[in-house]
Amino acid sequence: MSAQENRVMALSEWEDRWQEGKTGFHRSEVHNLLESNLDKVVCGRNEVRFFFPLCGKAVDMKWLADMGHTVVGVEISEKGIKQFFAEQNLAFNEEPVPAISGAKVFKSTDGKISIYQCDLYKFSSTVGGKFGGIWDRGALVAINPCDRQKYATLLMSLMNNDCRYLVDTLEYNPELYKGPPFFVSEEDVKNVFGGGCDVELLESVDAFEEKHKSWGLDSLTEKVYLLTPKAQ
Repeated sequence: MSAQENRVMALSEWEDRWQEGKTGFHRSEVHNLLESNLDKVVCGRNEVRFFFPLCGKAVDMKWLADMGHTVVGVEISEKGIKQFFAEQNLAFNEEPVPAISGAKVFKSTDGKISIYQCDLYKFSSTVGGKFGGIWDRGALVAINPCDRQKYATLLMSLMNNDCRYLVDTLEYNPELYKGPPFFVSEEDVKNVFGGGCDVELLESVDAFEEKHKSWGLDSLTEKVYLLTPKAQ
């Protein structure tokens, strides 16, 4: 991680990307690795509460809500949140979040999807409750590498005992590209989550695309892990 460990992006840089439409990380279809591994997350449960850290306008939120699950996301960009509701044709209400200064929560009128507009590290289980499922696509790989332990501590504090946390990572040569998205190895995942969670690699796919050549890369592997709280 040598070329990346000191890389720090301010929240304002993410805001700017949304304002300028530089959201190449957004996918217009449900993520294939969520689809192929959803049964391992849901495990036959109904109406699972899912958490989406740094959710953007992920279409996966609507997909899960349509199955009867509820979704809570956290996103810094109000523009991204409003685009989500507009693009999914969902009516919503907007309310302040008393526990977090300046924060707002946008809720679909059917109550299935709530997205908090705030700094992720100001979110907590006292604000949003605990969760039975987490889909982390583009969050662990987007946060500043120096913040990973803080991030893992927060995510683990949001997990119910039966929570199943699916995390998507990218592996490539970090000497060739400064990120984000950042390089995250299996060792990295175990280092930050291993104290509180069992970590299982579920799937590894070659995710190299033409656009990655412009990053200076010649290969890119996407891996998805299942994290489950260790028995207390």
